[in-house]
Amino acid sequence: MSRVLIVEDEERIASFVQKGLTASGFTTTVVGTGAEAVDYAVTGGFDLMLLDLGLPDTDGFDVLRRVRALGVDVPVVILTARDGVRDTVTGLEIGADDYVTKPFRFEELLARVRLRMRTERAPDLTVLHAGGLRLDLRTRRVAVGEDSVDLTAREFALLELLMRHQGQVMTRQQMLSHVWGYDYDPGSNVVDVFVRALRRKVGPERILTVRGMGYRLTG
Repeated sequence: MSRVLIVEDEERIASFVQKGLTASGFTTTVVGTGAEAVDYAVTGGFDLMLLDLGLPDTDGFDVLRRVRALGVDVPVVILTARDGVRDTVTGLEIGADDYVTKPFRFEELLARVRLRMRTERAPDLTVLHAGGLRLDLRTRRVAVGEDSVDLTAREFALLELLMRHQGQVMTRQQMLSHVWGYDYDPGSNVVDVFVRALRRKVGPERILTVRGMGYRLTG
């Protein structure tokens, strides 16, 4: 199982990212300071680092320079509110593999994490199957039996989440967090709206409502 080191001092964002990655099959460790980040990175126990720049004890760029100077070649994805071109260029020049600015949607972050994992490791699973459903993560195509189905980006992300957890109940909160990001409105009914749309496209019998809990994809 792939291991991700999350270096983020803002608890809300760290929790959001950790829950999303865990739900997507990753093992995660969260630290909130640059010193901890270096200590964990040099162990060699991680396959990727998500690195915030605005840490309480040091700048994330200094952390990146330090781990690279120590010979740590783990892929690093910078995750920050700094969106200036100079910061982006600096991060990439000193050894970052990617640069994601806040606010972000989890589906975008997940795609970037998977891309960096595939670059450094054996290819990840790229096609998901569930009963007669087929979802291709590379081409972003979905098929029901022999028929292709057109989905929006959010519908695709929602279906991917359900297919990765086939047979498990996914709560509305999990769906909101994974697909709509950490600024979602917990009182929103957007999940129910998108589930109804998915049912029309892939078949109403495939996505079951678990009363008082959420939804479950059948086989």
